[in-house]
Amino acid sequence: MTVIHEINTLVWLGELGARYGRRVTLGDVPGEVWDEVARPGIDTVWLMGVWERSPAGLAIALRDKPLRASFRDALPDLTEADIAGSPYCVRDYVVDASLGGPDGLAEARAQLASRGVRLILDYVPNHVAPDHPWLAEHPERLIQGTREDLARAPEGFLDVGGRIYANGRDPFFAPWHDVVQLNAFDSDLRTATVDTLVSIGDQADGVRCDMAMLLMNDVFAKTWGDRAGPAPAEDFWPYVVPRVRARHPDLLFVAEAYWDLEWALQQQGFDHCYDKRLYDRLLHERAESTRAHLQADLAYQRGLVRFLENHDEPRAAAGFPDAARHRAAAVTVATLPGATLWHEGQFEGRKVRLPVFLSRRPQEPVDEQLRTFYGQLIPAAAAVRDGDWRLLTTTGWPDNDTHRNLLAWSWTGTDSRHVVIVNYSDAPAQGQVPLPWPDLAGRPCRLSDLLSDQTYDRDGGALLAPGLFVDLPAWHTHVLTVT
Repeated sequence: MTVIHEINTLVWLGELGARYGRRVTLGDVPGEVWDEVARPGIDTVWLMGVWERSPAGLAIALRDKPLRASFRDALPDLTEADIAGSPYCVRDYVVDASLGGPDGLAEARAQLASRGVRLILDYVPNHVAPDHPWLAEHPERLIQGTREDLARAPEGFLDVGGRIYANGRDPFFAPWHDVVQLNAFDSDLRTATVDTLVSIGDQADGVRCDMAMLLMNDVFAKTWGDRAGPAPAEDFWPYVVPRVRARHPDLLFVAEAYWDLEWALQQQGFDHCYDKRLYDRLLHERAESTRAHLQADLAYQRGLVRFLENHDEPRAAAGFPDAARHRAAAVTVATLPGATLWHEGQFEGRKVRLPVFLSRRPQEPVDEQLRTFYGQLIPAAAAVRDGDWRLLTTTGWPDNDTHRNLLAWSWTGTDSRHVVIVNYSDAPAQGQVPLPWPDLAGRPCRLSDLLSDQTYDRDGGALLAPGLFVDLPAWHTHVLTVT
């Protein structure tokens, strides 16, 4: 099971420099820091934002008053030096020299590999910076416009060297002013995408593809119409992914994906796609909607990325201000099939969502209780997620239907059995959870909670029918080993 730890590389290295009283790059991060990053239960590190950022994109960002206001909201003592530009406005797919360059990244990868941890990096398939070499050398790879377009819609086009280009965009939002739109239908662009991803595969074990669904033929055609030209017979990712895997068969492909296109992108070659629907249900809805989501095909679920935060979402400690609900949601995402994504700072309870343009973040107090909780949860989840997963039913009584607020599942490994039960509600819940192991009949059983060290001795037959009796306070959980 893939467990990803996302790190804001630029901010992280800056804080390490302050901690050690010297400049720290990817090539000379102290060993004890890599031990902290590659903690037990983490098998993949995503170093977010290692590529060369764009001076031209930075200049555009600095002129954007609402954007600058968001910077100051997150960092009240903001200075110009704190604004580094967006890591998703890529000038070139070369590791920034200030971070240690390609040699520094190679050393970081080696340090992670020595600890049994993979490295993944970003790829931004939809757009490039306005000073990317392709604008001068390969303009056919980009969506172009006319002087009339620029005059009519200056918010959606820009002039670079006398040529008019479309700004990158998501069809449901305003254009991103600091980037230029690539043309997913251009055959030369597809070849260049393969080359770029092969190069990333030379430097890392996986790639996180930003806004991957924007490149799908039907989405791209609806967004750009005639400007893109005719749609190729083959979709974008089915063309790209196999050609990259011909060179890097084990390269992990992770898609940032929305709009219920996760299954389609899995079919087009991605190993994992963001599970935004689960995030939204845990944040805004009740247990029933989460249970319905978990009834989906298991192959589909194994291809999802479960998370409570990432650099695009509010911090979990802010989005889930009730600490007990935060912990219940964390147990949920940590123990489900599929990949899990944790965001650096989440374990300490950071609440400020930092714009990716910034190289520094505000100081925040550490939530020691939350840090202790995650310190227990991450290794416990690694032990639990072994073998076959099954969603379990819950039952109640005519005068007590609070079992509907209980979420329950089991994991059956070769030599292990685990049960996870979550009361995802703000009131106590009682119910019975029939366990899925017939050979428990007639045998005494012990259930040990990995997060509380409590043990419960039960008759195996009763665990099968009527089932394990559960009485959980609001937002409480059981993560049980069954022996």
